[in-house]
Amino acid sequence: MDSLLHGSRPPAFCPGCSYDRIVHALDRTLGRMGLRDDQVALVTDIGCSGLLDVFFTTHAFHGLHGRALTYATGLKMARPDLQVIVIMGDGGMGIGGAHFQSACRRNLDLTLLVLNNFNYGMTGGQCSITSPNAAVTASGFLNRLDQPLDVCRLADAAGAPFVARSSALAADLPELIERAIRFPGFAVLDLPAICTGRYTRKNKLTPAGIDKEIARMPAYNGLIAHNQRREYGEFYRELAAEQRLVQTPLKIHSVQSPPAREKVEVIILGGAGQRIGTAGELLALAGIAGGFLVTQKNSNDINVLRGASVSEVILWPDRIGFTGIERPGVILALGQEGVNRKKDLFARLAPGALVIGAQGVDIPDCNVERRVVDFRQQSIREQDWALAALALLAGWNTVINPAMLKSALEHRFQGAVLSSVMSLIESVIKKQSIVVG
Repeated sequence: MDSLLHGSRPPAFCPGCSYDRIVHALDRTLGRMGLRDDQVALVTDIGCSGLLDVFFTTHAFHGLHGRALTYATGLKMARPDLQVIVIMGDGGMGIGGAHFQSACRRNLDLTLLVLNNFNYGMTGGQCSITSPNAAVTASGFLNRLDQPLDVCRLADAAGAPFVARSSALAADLPELIERAIRFPGFAVLDLPAICTGRYTRKNKLTPAGIDKEIARMPAYNGLIAHNQRREYGEFYRELAAEQRLVQTPLKIHSVQSPPAREKVEVIILGGAGQRIGTAGELLALAGIAGGFLVTQKNSNDINVLRGASVSEVILWPDRIGFTGIERPGVILALGQEGVNRKKDLFARLAPGALVIGAQGVDIPDCNVERRVVDFRQQSIREQDWALAALALLAGWNTVINPAMLKSALEHRFQGAVLSSVMSLIESVIKKQSIVVG
């Protein structure tokens, strides 16, 4: 039986700390199971329990307090071949309680060792979620206010299929840990322990006292019959394999020649319901059809049916390293909410920039070319203004041309919808009279 303890990093805890016993019990378990260090991953967080991973030669992941189960979940899903063992203290349990409940519900094949010493031992002996009401802690009277948490009862209620409680000093702890590791699902071990550095300085707690307390609590020794079900990872992979493949990404070939092969930055400003994002997408598709590299960045209020909507599109023959736009070459100002959101842009416009504004939209002063468009005069619905504005750009051979826009529409729409938008585009290109100023 080979030890997986790190020869140059021996366990270092306060004299009499139960965690030292847990380290050696875990090492004996891994040895009994014949596991190599490359077959095991220990996941820990903050606290004295978080020291355990450095004492082993196995894979290890040390993360934020209370978050160990989240890291372990990703690790196990990516590497189901690994034995992933999570080690948390009662402090991490309190901070990461929601993650613990999710792990119980999910039933992924993880083993959780809760090193429960009834206080935050590393940071000064403050009360934790398992501190008894009668305990004396560095938190004053606070632990007298809360009901101490029973880790096992919570695990049972949340759906964990394997739950056990044992003193960290029990002689048969290696056998219990092995049962938990071999269980094909989420296994929780609550291990009440003695903290000599902080807790027992003010609270009398002995091995016999731990045994007495465990005997007083509900017994948990492994399988929870009413929580038995399929292991999450295996079930997930089975169902995922039955799903239809995601649609192949759209391939767009450069088939048109743009009006000019230079960098152009366009911002479309509007409001909810004006299809600003769709117009940005069409502009991007048109740019790709013209041989440009393209980025699109949308932003809108959290409200779905009201608020500003903004689409920023960059077309460039070269690689684009930053998607932000500081001085756009073209602004389509189609809605007051969007204009108000980005009104500072107008003062920064470079000479030669173009602003196309919808009639009735108050546009900030700017020393560039401005063209005002009365969409309503031509009975164009507000939800089609952005598309009509793209048609104007195409008709003027500015940024895009009609062939590029037609290619974009054919990639984006089909059937009756395509016929409808093509009719609108052709009508707008022919009727330049909608530009009133």
